[in-house]
Amino acid sequence: MDQAYVIILFLFVLFTLLGAGVWVGLALIGVAFVGMELFATGPTGDRMATTIWSASSSWTLTALPLFIWMGEILFRTRLSQDMFRGLAPWMARLPGGLVHTNIVGCTVFAAVSGSSAATLTTVGKMSIPELRKREYPEHMVIGTLAGAATLGLMIPPSLTLIVYGVSINESIIKLFFAGILPGLVLASMFMAYVAAYSLLARDWKPLQDTGMTIAEKLRNSRFLIPVMCLIAVVIGSMFLGYATATEAAAIGVIGALVLAAVQGSLNWGTFAESLMGATRTSAMIALILAGAAFLSLAMGFTGLPRGLADLIATFELSRFELLMVLLVFYIILGCFLDGISSVVLTMAVVEPMVREAGIDMIWFGIFIVVVVEMAQITPPIGFNLFVLQGMTNHEMGYIAKAAIPMFLIMVLMVFVLIVFPDLATWLPDNVRQSPGG
Repeated sequence: MDQAYVIILFLFVLFTLLGAGVWVGLALIGVAFVGMELFATGPTGDRMATTIWSASSSWTLTALPLFIWMGEILFRTRLSQDMFRGLAPWMARLPGGLVHTNIVGCTVFAAVSGSSAATLTTVGKMSIPELRKREYPEHMVIGTLAGAATLGLMIPPSLTLIVYGVSINESIIKLFFAGILPGLVLASMFMAYVAAYSLLARDWKPLQDTGMTIAEKLRNSRFLIPVMCLIAVVIGSMFLGYATATEAAAIGVIGALVLAAVQGSLNWGTFAESLMGATRTSAMIALILAGAAFLSLAMGFTGLPRGLADLIATFELSRFELLMVLLVFYIILGCFLDGISSVVLTMAVVEPMVREAGIDMIWFGIFIVVVVEMAQITPPIGFNLFVLQGMTNHEMGYIAKAAIPMFLIMVLMVFVLIVFPDLATWLPDNVRQSPGG
């Protein structure tokens, strides 16, 4: 009964603070402070300062602002527009036509951004006007963009995977490589859905572009070379063991700055905007991580994580049943919190029971990312829905309805991961590790 009171107290304080509009990071610190005052002896302030400093001074965490900055540079320069010009000629003849540029564009940009919101905004600005001009079904344009933009959470450099790795003290490089194959499979599933819909739907009557010759397509493909080279350098340096995640992030920032300067789209304005954008996003995530670290300490004093793990153990759930419980739990939680907040808020409780069940933590990281991807497109707090509403002026209900097929494909992806766990574990098990990676 004592455990039940602890859970109720924690949840009451947390949701009271969140409901009052308090920032997630400060809400986590507030809940932890209440827990420490009630269940721990000694000065709470000293423990809070020590814990927050330890969480914020992690060297692994240095990769986070650098990858964010790399994405911000590309977002604010002409490189992203060139990427669309290079992709479009090759997508036009596929079943589903230029709608595939939403998915492939998001997949490519995810590999240099790590942020779902940056991926959505960049690709959306390029593709929505072009697809509307060619009279593609609006719900498909909106839905595929909402779903494919979530690939920024999985395909490296993924900010969510960095946060997850820091939370459970796991190798960031291994997590990055674990996300590559599942990310490509999920993108392929999105594309298969678009192709099937285009062949079966009656409202699929886009205007046809005049065909390009192979020579013209190849000429347009030159616009893809800068971004693809940047991806190859960043991911290749980690894969070959030449760089840690943090060093690869620094290489990515330098590469993005050089490419933007060579292209002529880098000036003091775009440089300052990219730096401030990265600073704001990094500070927000760092505050959430600091609050989560303090909350984990407070939970340790209450015995809540171990108690919940023991409680679930009494149910004698199989691995599959436990994963199904966690799937439903994270989908519900994702209706109210963004993906990173969901991960850091729950990991102190979830990690012990997952390890107890013998589930590989690298594989579980990809499972978590797929599930929190759904949080980006589930109302009422789905961040991608808000971004799309601002870009398209559609009602929230319309956008959420258009994203339902993408949500269901992500649910299917969870079962694909369960049936074929090697999708997430083969690359990390065989990748060459650099010192400190």
